[in-house]
Amino acid sequence: MPEDTPMRSRLFPCTVAHRRFTPTRHAFAHRVFMIAVDLDKWDLLSDRLRLLKTDRRALYSLHDRDFLPTGEPVSRARHEPPPSAPGLNLKQRVLARIAAHGVTIPHEARVTLVSMPRAAGYLFNPVSFYFLSDAQGNPVAALAEVTNTFREVKVFALGTECLTRDASGEPVFRLRTPKDFYVSPFSPPDGEFEFVLHPPGKSLRLRVDHWEGGVRTLTAPVNGQGKKLSDAGLLRESFICPLVTLKTIMLIHLHALALWLKRTPWWPKSQDLDRQTDLRRPHEG
Repeated sequence: MPEDTPMRSRLFPCTVAHRRFTPTRHAFAHRVFMIAVDLDKWDLLSDRLRLLKTDRRALYSLHDRDFLPTGEPVSRARHEPPPSAPGLNLKQRVLARIAAHGVTIPHEARVTLVSMPRAAGYLFNPVSFYFLSDAQGNPVAALAEVTNTFREVKVFALGTECLTRDASGEPVFRLRTPKDFYVSPFSPPDGEFEFVLHPPGKSLRLRVDHWEGGVRTLTAPVNGQGKKLSDAGLLRESFICPLVTLKTIMLIHLHALALWLKRTPWWPKSQDLDRQTDLRRPHEG
């Protein structure tokens, strides 16, 4: 099979870990898998793979409508850019969103989506990532699309000003920004997110931390080694991580119960609604 088919896409068996430092200590690590998809090769997935399809039903599937929604209302918009024109595909919506952040889009720009697919039709992605690079593969910008259990969506943009180098000289996007989003009942919406995102390559290294009052309260790294995106690899992951998206939502509620049993302070979603801004698919409950 040629190098770019089904693409320069990758399958990433990975570990998602959470470590909460305060006010209650709690930690876990779970095995999941994510897929990196070159959006220029979106349609090739259905042609080359049996277990993963785009915009069609399959054991695993990716649907354009599942990402970067533009038609839904925006709750208490402050920084949300105007919606993209209707009819744009996912890559075009990503580029429009990044351009609205003030980033110059390079000629022949490539966009890589890193996300979990639907599993047996069930969708839940706590966070999806988009990495923009030029034709030579140099990173330019990134987006983090965060979804809470109310299915609200908020997008955080990391422009060129967020691009730096880590200790080994590898490119990495770093951003610490107000959250203004209800993600967990055990973290107030007025905290901060810190994103540390390495563009995907042979490995996947992503981290989202939570800060309150200048104190890091939680760290959530994702780490994995890339493999060829193939039916054999997807089948293997089906035995290791069956129904990965359903597993994810169940584990979120299981660990929420554990934190509640530890008497961790919590906030109802109806509190501080004015701090929950720039949300797609807003839910007031």
